[in-house]
Amino acid sequence: MTQSTGKRLLQYALTAKKTFIAALLLLTIGVAAELAGPFIAKSMIDNHLLAIEKPYFETASPEDAAEYNNNYYKRGDRFAADEVKGQEIRLLQAGRSFYFINEAVAQTEGERSFSDGNLRIQYGDQATVYPAVRLSADDLFSFYKPEFPGIYKLVALYAMFLVISIIAEFGKTYWLQSSANQVIRKLRTDVYAHIQRLPVHFFDNLPAGKVVSRVTNDTEAVKDLFIAVLSNFATGIINITGVYVALFLLDIKLGLVSLFIVPIIIVWIVLYRKIATKYNTIIRSRLSEINAIINESIQGMSIIRIFRRQKQSSAEFEQLNDDYLKYQNKMLNLNAFTSHNLVNSLRSLSFVLVLWYFGFGSLDGSTFVSLGVLYAFVDVLGRMFQPITGMVNQLANLDSSMVSAGRVFTLMDEPGEPVTDGSMPRYKGDVVFKDVSFAYKKDFVLRDISFEARPGETVALVGHTGSGKSSIINLLFRFYDPQTGSITIDGQEVKDLPKQWLRSHMGIVLQDPYLFTGTIASNVSLGDERISRERVERALREVGADKLLSHLPQGFDEPVIEKGSTLSAGQRQLISFARALSFDPAILILDEATSNIDTETESIIQQALEVLKKGRTTFIIAHRLSTIRSADQILVLHRGEIVERGSHDELMALGGRYFRMYQLQLGAGAGNGAEAPASGAVTSSTSAAGLRPSLEQI
Repeated sequence: MTQSTGKRLLQYALTAKKTFIAALLLLTIGVAAELAGPFIAKSMIDNHLLAIEKPYFETASPEDAAEYNNNYYKRGDRFAADEVKGQEIRLLQAGRSFYFINEAVAQTEGERSFSDGNLRIQYGDQATVYPAVRLSADDLFSFYKPEFPGIYKLVALYAMFLVISIIAEFGKTYWLQSSANQVIRKLRTDVYAHIQRLPVHFFDNLPAGKVVSRVTNDTEAVKDLFIAVLSNFATGIINITGVYVALFLLDIKLGLVSLFIVPIIIVWIVLYRKIATKYNTIIRSRLSEINAIINESIQGMSIIRIFRRQKQSSAEFEQLNDDYLKYQNKMLNLNAFTSHNLVNSLRSLSFVLVLWYFGFGSLDGSTFVSLGVLYAFVDVLGRMFQPITGMVNQLANLDSSMVSAGRVFTLMDEPGEPVTDGSMPRYKGDVVFKDVSFAYKKDFVLRDISFEARPGETVALVGHTGSGKSSIINLLFRFYDPQTGSITIDGQEVKDLPKQWLRSHMGIVLQDPYLFTGTIASNVSLGDERISRERVERALREVGADKLLSHLPQGFDEPVIEKGSTLSAGQRQLISFARALSFDPAILILDEATSNIDTETESIIQQALEVLKKGRTTFIIAHRLSTIRSADQILVLHRGEIVERGSHDELMALGGRYFRMYQLQLGAGAGNGAEAPASGAVTSSTSAAGLRPSLEQI
């Protein structure tokens, strides 16, 4: 049973755990530094700005004291233990003015008013009156002056925490993105490496564009998960945790009441993902299909133009694009309906609770708090909604990333071929098929195939399309394994040999050779360090490639773009011959290697073939029967069975299927070696593509 997507993403995250942990630590420090602000503001308000209403006492020392009417007064909480306190006085505010009371005040809570030199404090049914003097601005400033050092310290502390927060934010962002890039690099490398291990038949039914989309678009979406989503959710969780710690420190009851936000967020995320996952699955699928159709259109652009299929291709693309847009709009509607509505509702509800708690509580005297506590509580609570907004706004990216990660891991869960290190000695190439039957799905395409190809022999496979020629080669390469029968090389069962070892001594030249972006020389060596530059040039000369490539400005270092589209078919074919020769395979497969070559180039190709075949077991799939006259053994296939076998002369003498095929290709005089009739005959240089309809009828 495969692991969940979340667990597998966690395993990848652990590959960069040091930077992730460093980022999260900096995030925690940054959050703590930010949340220190309201507590500093609370201290500034309660201990300095509003603390002027605390009891003052007359003192003889001017240190930390305020001067008024030639006397010094100091706040009661600033006296040393052994310092003598004099007469107690109070400074109380009424309206917009402060008043000096030269005596202790028992009750400061209540409604205050000043008239006729008296300050009246009305609390419920009780009223107290104290003689008071209105303070001038200078007098009031003298009482605030001792508070300045403490205020300066708090401002400096706030600035320090601000700098810490800025540094932590930078470090968090840098390390988080750095670790995310490391994770995605490993994920992409693993996906690409797994693609290399997937069996060839896996790609028969999956368009290249969809595979490319998994490696590029889907992994990039996973990157967003580690950068944007993880950042916002980690920031949000740590922020919310810090906020709740701060709320409980300020007021335990209201902290408990404020916990209602957490379950609402969790339920919201669960419900959102249920709907969004359905949409995102379709969106990612449509994006893969768009990539597939673009890739297919680019690959077949010439065919589209020739057959004037531009409108049809555009219509197919537009249909996919419209469907993609439809589900993107559904996601947009979902996000617009949920994100800000949720946050605004939670914010409004929480502030209603705060007003209710402090408002009604203060009326009956049950929850009296200082102005600093109230300010800090509102500030801290307000700070919680920024990370909540960030989390809610990232829900779309979260779900999209999880869907993309699921698609990537689904591809990685496809069973791949085991990779075995090491190699085996070069085998001689004695190939034996014994009673081999094979079916791709249900219907058998090969039935009871038996033959032997001795080392150094050339075996030609001929027959109409679908007769089983390519299937024999697929079995030889172990792209597939037969249902019944056995295939041995030098007496060893191929199923018992690691596929990499088996293929390391095989070479193939295709009808349409594939060249990679690079140079001619790099396409011969394929970057294999064992193949020296000297060996590359010798292989190119031996197959006669220097004759066709001599006019190129940079010779064997001439750049080659994708698939070698700037080179002719003959040039590409000779490069592929040189590639096979440089790897020195024991078994060589030529898959219609001369079918696309012009007559003039064919003579060079034929010479190259002789060089290639020397000392190797060679299998030739050919429609041009004139190219296999020298084969040691010709196998004629029909509907998955070998119906004739022998040399060219033996099969011609037999007068069967091979004889009729040869006559069709070379004319009625081919059987006795006479020149083909000038009228209506088909020459050996005629393309096999034009003859296949005739071959299909046999």
